[in-house]
Amino acid sequence: MLALIFPGQGAQTDGFLHRLPPHPAVHATLDEASNVLGIDVLSLDTPDALRSTVAVQCGLTVAGVALARALADEGLTPEMSAGLSVGAYPAAVTCGALAFHDALTMVRRRAELMEAAYPSGYGLAAVSGLTEHQLATLATQHADAGEPPVYIGNVNAPRQIVMAGANAALDSFLARALSAGARKATRLAVSVPSHCELLANASNELSAYARTLHFNAPQSIYIGNRGGRPLYTADAIREDLATNMRYTVRWFDALTVMQEMGMRVAIEAPPGQVLTDITREHYPDVAALAASTLPLERLTATAQRRLETR
Repeated sequence: MLALIFPGQGAQTDGFLHRLPPHPAVHATLDEASNVLGIDVLSLDTPDALRSTVAVQCGLTVAGVALARALADEGLTPEMSAGLSVGAYPAAVTCGALAFHDALTMVRRRAELMEAAYPSGYGLAAVSGLTEHQLATLATQHADAGEPPVYIGNVNAPRQIVMAGANAALDSFLARALSAGARKATRLAVSVPSHCELLANASNELSAYARTLHFNAPQSIYIGNRGGRPLYTADAIREDLATNMRYTVRWFDALTVMQEMGMRVAIEAPPGQVLTDITREHYPDVAALAASTLPLERLTATAQRRLETR
């Protein structure tokens, strides 16, 4: 089975929309997105623009849908899709649960709410080498020491976890994690405290907005963020998208479920490669391909060949 996986905020790089494949479906998607958002979407990937959560999240959504449409035109339609954080939106479009124009407007609203809630002073940090339990224990010790709280935001792999919180608290916590044996602890290019209770109010507002949009039952398998499990109804996917900013993203659970359900080839949408690397490390029998590293012709040929031989 073919799975499309979509990266979240932090994967963005300068000019990533300009490096999308020169394919008619990509050009059509860029034009459609520009009309929906009322801007030239190719302006969203400049260094200045990428300081904005709104620009980053909208740009990642456009890139994911553009790649999915180009692959479909070349005969590669996924049986399952999943995305990390904002990547869940192009995943929902790809499985037919949400129209692209509605996904774009919802992502824009999502990013605006997140940015307004915490315009500065907050963010994310990645910690490698410690388990979720170890980091939860350290977070409790951190709070007991009188520090502002930090939260587990993403469980990307058993020992690759993202923490959320205020900048000063994160910096202090990273030092604590390194002292406790973390192999690596670094800040991410994200300026909001995603996937924790700090965004509860913003999540409630987005849930109200989502109720004004039309959702469909998925036409192919959609794997949710909060539980890392397949979701089969329009309402379940609506809730997953509207509330994932508030809850820990269970990406490794989602990846495991896809592998157990028969995923044999995974293609990661531009501009990401981290999800590909995680898949290769933990599930080497899955052919994991990062679209940003291959020309479209080679990507499609490689994926088709692997699907035929597995």
